[in-house]
Amino acid sequence: MLSLAVILFFSATGLTLNHPDWFFSEQTTQATGRLDPSWLNTGSAAPENWDEYDFSHEIKKLEVAEFLREKHSLRGKASDFLAFEDECELTFQGPGYVAIARLKRNTGTYTVDVTTSDLVTVVNDLHKGRHTGQGWSFVIDISAVVGTLVAVTGFLLIFFLRLRRSKGLIVFAAGSLLFLVMYYVATR
Repeated sequence: MLSLAVILFFSATGLTLNHPDWFFSEQTTQATGRLDPSWLNTGSAAPENWDEYDFSHEIKKLEVAEFLREKHSLRGKASDFLAFEDECELTFQGPGYVAIARLKRNTGTYTVDVTTSDLVTVVNDLHKGRHTGQGWSFVIDISAVVGTLVAVTGFLLIFFLRLRRSKGLIVFAAGSLLFLVMYYVATR
């Protein structure tokens, strides 16, 4: 009973992952604004092994990220912060959510495109552990262990059912063989 909700969740989202066109919808909104341009041009010296394309040493990344997060109620993890000579791009990602901010370094003006998806996309991202963080990764690991224990104990129980043992093992062998055939066909 402990694993019932977990197995139901991962089974249902397995189906929705396989057929995203059944449920998919998303909405994108755009916001604009301006922040302190000195955050984007600190004049800091280039690091020793500078590749001359990455200007992130001249950016106050934390200030920029937190300003945008607070000003536009952005959520998710700040996953990418790219800094070029003239502009920057910062991405926030979470399950079923992405916000991309594009900033002009000389003026501090920016646009933020926020794309939110429907509940099915959110649970699909949770199923995959996509943009979810360590806490959810732990939930997936525990779910995998519990699911494995349920499968193994269910298999072992057939050995205690004398009248059904032979038929049960035959069905297990047939199911395993069918799975291997499907795997072979899918990977060719």
